[in-house]
Amino acid sequence: LVPQLVNGRLSYFLGAAGITGLTALLGIREKGHVAAGANQTMVVSGAAGACGSLAGQIGRLEGCSRVVGIAGTDEKCSILVQEMGFDAAINYKKGDVAKQLRELCPGGVDVYFDNVGGDISDTVISQMNQNSHIILCGQISQYNKDVPYPPPLPPDIEKIQKERNITRERFLVLNYMDKQEASVLQLCQWIQEGKLKVRETVVEGLANIGAAFQSMMNGGNIGKQIVSVSK
Repeated sequence: LVPQLVNGRLSYFLGAAGITGLTALLGIREKGHVAAGANQTMVVSGAAGACGSLAGQIGRLEGCSRVVGIAGTDEKCSILVQEMGFDAAINYKKGDVAKQLRELCPGGVDVYFDNVGGDISDTVISQMNQNSHIILCGQISQYNKDVPYPPPLPPDIEKIQKERNITRERFLVLNYMDKQEASVLQLCQWIQEGKLKVRETVVEGLANIGAAFQSMMNGGNIGKQIVSVSK
């Protein structure tokens, strides 16, 4: 590890300059089909989490003209817009998500970075354009259910996916390790240039690792959940 690559923040190698950042960057590059100048709109669910908060920013850096996040609190939505450069953010716990999406993405959705699955994803998919792409990063709302991965879509949403030729393929970042070194250097360059904003939620002490994990699973974190065990 080279501390200078991350401005001395070694914990970034656990997140933005590590497997989390690689997941966001390679997911967008390998499955998102983002093209500069193509006037594409990206939606990110779980947008204030470790991966989602990076994915929205990377989508913009890679060429998306509009990026909209979906998160679970007003604070998270505010941070996405004011700090991380999202055009807009939706608090899915308030109001009509489908209506807000239509207003914020009037030209439909071209790329969907999916961290959550379930009803939120069904709502986004219903507003996706012909030949658009789902980056299947996570399905956290479905993990406690006895279903295959990726979880099957409801029949009406599956019909939309097929009729509109929307790609929805699982991907494993470890399958692209030949691109790891160059991708990490790209992430670090963006961090050094201030183009990639990194958020961490830090809990002190190994004894608190269980509480930190529970908080993360309940959406208590903004950005990467970190447990610091020593200074």
